[in-house]
Amino acid sequence: MTDAPASAAAPRRIAVPQKLLAFASLIVLLVFFSVASPNFLQTSNILAILQATAVNGVLAIGVTMIIITGGIDLSIGTLMTFCAVTAGVILTFWGLPLPLGVLGAIGMGAFCGLVSGTLVSRMNIPPFIATLGMMLILKGLSLVVSGTKPIYFNDTPSYPEIAQGSLIGDLIPAVPVPNAVLILFLLAALMGWVLNRTVLGRYCFAIGSNEEAVRLSGVDTRWWKTAIYVLGGAICGVAGLIISSRLNSAQPALGLGYELDAIAAVVIGGTSLAGGRGSILGTVIGALIMAVLLNGLRILSVAQEWQTVVTGLIIIAAVYLDMFRRGKAAG
Repeated sequence: MTDAPASAAAPRRIAVPQKLLAFASLIVLLVFFSVASPNFLQTSNILAILQATAVNGVLAIGVTMIIITGGIDLSIGTLMTFCAVTAGVILTFWGLPLPLGVLGAIGMGAFCGLVSGTLVSRMNIPPFIATLGMMLILKGLSLVVSGTKPIYFNDTPSYPEIAQGSLIGDLIPAVPVPNAVLILFLLAALMGWVLNRTVLGRYCFAIGSNEEAVRLSGVDTRWWKTAIYVLGGAICGVAGLIISSRLNSAQPALGLGYELDAIAAVVIGGTSLAGGRGSILGTVIGALIMAVLLNGLRILSVAQEWQTVVTGLIIIAAVYLDMFRRGKAAG
């Protein structure tokens, strides 16, 4: 198997100061809201922030590697919903055991990722168009399969424990961290290892930096790009399990808009939309920044519409900073 070009290592070195900048921004937000409101640092509020980060953070992790390759996936929100509906069909309609529902949701995510990856890598359809089409297809399929009605998991009483239970709390009652948060950080650690320590991760950076050079070196870039979309889809399946477990239902109309929040977290965390640079740690920090910001604004009683405005401004600033850094590096 051919190793990734040496140039793939450079983006990882460049990403370090961006991660530090994102982390510094998170600290500033924490300090600001702590001073502005005495309720911000309460344990219940911190746990609420972490729970709010879980779904968006998992989705953002799933799309990070895709964006590093220079691609995009606009279907991750509706794919999350479709995976939740798949779990609902398996557990509620078919009455099968919980492990099969979990595997079914993740497997469906991987399959849909395979379809998107094939459209992008082998049919040469631009990622924006291919995944936009998948977004609409999955939105419609979620409504068709569920009969346009929510699917409740009342017949599977252990299902809510996936996200709402607390394995850590069972061991250490003073630290009732929800399983959804545990899943987020374990997944982040695993994907960080994949991105930085495996061949898949090296090709991810290499394809994003110069796909043509990687292809000319004898690497089947189409296969690797498809594999990355498959992995991203499987992670969306995990997000579908988390959100449906929190709601104890699969809501077929849910999902649109989640892809924008996830991509925003990736960009805020320092991953370049041009590809070739990024990190899982930065993405998690980006998701935490968004959760802290929205939670803090809510505690300060800032109107919902202004919360949206502030989030949009931060996304624009993050993209501009990325463009500025790339222009400076090129110069």
